[in-house]
Amino acid sequence: MADENLEQEHEYSDEELQYVYENRRYVGTKETVGFVLWDAAQSLNINGYATRFITNIVKIDLGYQAIVNGVNGIWDIVNDVFTAAIVEKTRTRWGKFRPYLMGLAIPGAIMTLMYWFMPLFFGGKSAMDMGKFIFFFAGEIIRQEVATFQEISRTGLLSTITPHPSDRTRLITLANFASGTFGEKLPDQIMTVLLDLIDRNVIKSSKKTTEQLLRGTFIGMGSFCTIASSAMSFWFFMNSKERIMQSIHSPSIISSFKSIINNKPVLLIALSDFLSAFGISGDRADYYIDVLKFASMKLVAGIPAAPISPVSYSYVPWMRRHFSSRFLYIVSHYISNFLYIFVFAFGCIGFNPKTFKGGLYRKTLPMFFAMATWEFIWTLFYGLRSVIGTEMYNEAMDYCEWKNGYRTEAMTSVAKQLAKKLADTVSRTITTALKKFVGYDQEAWTSGAEQPDYVKFYLFAMFTIVPAVTGSLGIIPMLFYDLNGKKKEVMYAELLERRKKASEIASEGDTDALHKFAEEQIKK
Repeated sequence: MADENLEQEHEYSDEELQYVYENRRYVGTKETVGFVLWDAAQSLNINGYATRFITNIVKIDLGYQAIVNGVNGIWDIVNDVFTAAIVEKTRTRWGKFRPYLMGLAIPGAIMTLMYWFMPLFFGGKSAMDMGKFIFFFAGEIIRQEVATFQEISRTGLLSTITPHPSDRTRLITLANFASGTFGEKLPDQIMTVLLDLIDRNVIKSSKKTTEQLLRGTFIGMGSFCTIASSAMSFWFFMNSKERIMQSIHSPSIISSFKSIINNKPVLLIALSDFLSAFGISGDRADYYIDVLKFASMKLVAGIPAAPISPVSYSYVPWMRRHFSSRFLYIVSHYISNFLYIFVFAFGCIGFNPKTFKGGLYRKTLPMFFAMATWEFIWTLFYGLRSVIGTEMYNEAMDYCEWKNGYRTEAMTSVAKQLAKKLADTVSRTITTALKKFVGYDQEAWTSGAEQPDYVKFYLFAMFTIVPAVTGSLGIIPMLFYDLNGKKKEVMYAELLERRKKASEIASEGDTDALHKFAEEQIKK
């Protein structure tokens, strides 16, 4: 069918090779609005404080957490393959992915609400309480199962909502721009301010302790975000369409795996994700709260960069036209690691490694300037980073259709995530175990106590230099990514003709001819 060196064997006119940048639109206004709301729903949460919620509010022992992270990670990896096979075989009049997104929206919301209600069920129980541990363990397994179906289907829907790359880029850019401009991080920011106000006794109650106030804040914010985001997502699912025609016959599992193996772009992206996921990283919120005693640092440090966030989307189309996807991906995804090296070096000024005393990393004002600089430079690439990763995956999915004659979104999505999840499981388990090993005090925050000096340095290093060093290997595979320029143009020019012909045959109602055409594409 589509040979990888086809662009070297044929000459194409400039007009033919501008297909990627044509202004073609298939998604209407109502569906576009729904897509923007759906994208906003993905960030309408306080998941940035999920680890702190489990550790300091629910108070599940760190050793237990390491066990859950390890077992749940392994289950997730095994389960992904079977889930993808089910989704890949799905053919309904509502589409391939929408039935799972609509059908699991309410069950998923209920399970997430149960997660945030855990302090009500197990208030006063010790960190080693077995009933609390079993409830958390079972809940994570079930939520992971639901999340797997949803994640695979979300990825698939995005790649089939429109047949044209410029229309898809428009949707992704518009959604991310709207989210960044109108409060993508608002729930997280509100939560940050509330935690600081409670921690500093600005918000207090004669009838409730600090721990009770913190618990109520987590339950209230978590529940609100869950209900609101689920409603926004469900409305989009009801009003969306899958416009790229699936193959008449669903591919076998063997064919699905074959399509992944000979899909070089997917393999390189998956390998990059795998190596990056080995990066061991602590929680920045732990550093801000336990060391600086200023949770709002994540908010105020971002103020100078705030105007840059929406502007960063304006030059994405220009950069997409003038630089390769490979270059843009590497720069936008790894600039943060490079900058963290300088943040760590700055924070270590005046630090005594023998006594763990001193160091600018313990002082709020110097670290404000360091993190504000980090945020400003990082935000310059925010729009590009939000678009390029998703677009590269969608291009790789179109490459599968170009080369094989059929699409395998579900299996490809799983293959892309499988290795990453394996590495991520290892890194999260190690990170949690290390936190327990260094003697992190789970009771300190709610009781007003201080973490030891060596723990404070550990928290600083674990969100700066450690992930910068351990998470940058993902650059290497992307150096070999070559779905760029003329090769990509040729691919989309041929896909346009093929999809147009399939649509014409389908509109004539000739099922036999459509089957024959599909089989011809697979055989070529």
